[in-house]
Amino acid sequence: MRPDSVLAGNHKNEKQHRREICLAGRWMYERGYIVACEGNLSIRLNDGRILTTPTCMNKGMLEPEDLVVVDLDGRHLEGQRKTSSEVLMHLLFYRMRTDVQAICHAHPATATGFAAAGRALDEALLPEVIIGLGKIPLVRYATPGTPELSAAIEPYVEHYDLRRGGGTLQHHPVCRCDADGHTAGG
Repeated sequence: MRPDSVLAGNHKNEKQHRREICLAGRWMYERGYIVACEGNLSIRLNDGRILTTPTCMNKGMLEPEDLVVVDLDGRHLEGQRKTSSEVLMHLLFYRMRTDVQAICHAHPATATGFAAAGRALDEALLPEVIIGLGKIPLVRYATPGTPELSAAIEPYVEHYDLRRGGGTLQHHPVCRCDADGHTAGG
């Protein structure tokens, strides 16, 4: 670990954030939280733009130059690759929660199983989850990358502790937010 990797998110420059997203993507891939091209990560840059992972790329194999930059309306500003359609979900969090500086959307097996079964992680079925992560709501299903998905998530954005556990999306889990890429992905 290098010293700049433990700086708070707002003390990092774009180059450091790019490297951090790639490291988080590798970490998620190596641990089986994502496979193939699923999942995505983003960070709010100091100037308000959003640095995010592109569509159709394995997040465990990204290089800093693969990342794209969008504005809060989702307009592609920088990068050679195409922006993920799921950036709309990220933008909803960034617009509604100024405390959110980074977002990690992954597919860990246990959370995916609960989401596919239509079960929230809000009961004491797994006490460690409740103690460590708090109640994790189940958001009704909507097609990924559509305005309907953002509409389904919106009622939960302000009322749940997205930093601890995030939320599962029915048949399409987990989205977690935090102050920087290190903690959102971990």
